[in-house]
Amino acid sequence: MDVVRDEGAPTAGASRRWCELHRCSRLRSTGAALPMSLVVAFAALSVSACGMSGEDVIATMGLPTSATAGPGSDAQAISQMPPGQTGGVAGAIQVTPKQRAYLDALTRGGVDPSSELTALSIGSYVCQAHAAHQSDQAVWDFVVPMVRDDVRDSTPGSEPLPAGQVDSVTADYIRIATDRLC
Repeated sequence: MDVVRDEGAPTAGASRRWCELHRCSRLRSTGAALPMSLVVAFAALSVSACGMSGEDVIATMGLPTSATAGPGSDAQAISQMPPGQTGGVAGAIQVTPKQRAYLDALTRGGVDPSSELTALSIGSYVCQAHAAHQSDQAVWDFVVPMVRDDVRDSTPGSEPLPAGQVDSVTADYIRIATDRLC
């Protein structure tokens, strides 16, 4: 019995190559993208569901590690703030005496932050970088974009910043945070 082959039909190898070059490879990549997007979505959901609120972060910002240590340590509890540090104006942030001294030193040093929260954030980043034993240049490189944004936010209008102003304010932030906050 002779097998008659249709000359117009592609061979098995040829159709596989065609599939790899065209439609089938697109289907394969789409199939791989779906599981990857599910993994990313699951990771985002897991991280956001951990229950960490902004209040937890702000309450400990700028405090030494001993004051923010977990249960079982010798650290003073956050809820046991010194008298006069609780209550106050609704929406106002609560600051420790050390944080207040830092903010006051910034004002005396000629730094006009756009907000106290921004100033505390920048100071906190300086302290974290020092605690991680980063070089002075690494601390500078890490903090200068935040200071630039702060200077822009505190400057009225959209006028260009004077040359050297960002560098001067960055140096003040780093010096004062290192001396007063860290």
